[in-house]
Amino acid sequence: MLFVSDKAKSRINEIKSNQSLGEDYFVRVSVTSGGCSGLSYKMDFDNTSQENDQVFEDNDTKVVTDLKSFLYLCNTTLEFSDGLNGKGFYFNNPNASRECGCGESFAV
Repeated sequence: MLFVSDKAKSRINEIKSNQSLGEDYFVRVSVTSGGCSGLSYKMDFDNTSQENDQVFEDNDTKVVTDLKSFLYLCNTTLEFSDGLNGKGFYFNNPNASRECGCGESFAV
């Protein structure tokens, strides 16, 4: 399962509204090689399903990931932080054994 916090849900809805993205759009998250800790998160809006997509709905928000990325993202919560020291979107990943200082990459 992938989870979405209340703040992340609000920000996702705001972005979808500002960019005039229809109800068929969802959040696609994935894990790619790279970053100072070895693995990086990627997040986009998409409206096209792919083979082997894993589909989750939490907090009235549809989140989709590929099967390989899900192995790294299982039980992860998509969060959003704003304000002066806000990070924007970030992932609270219980599978990460370490994260880089900026929070953009992780290792398992």
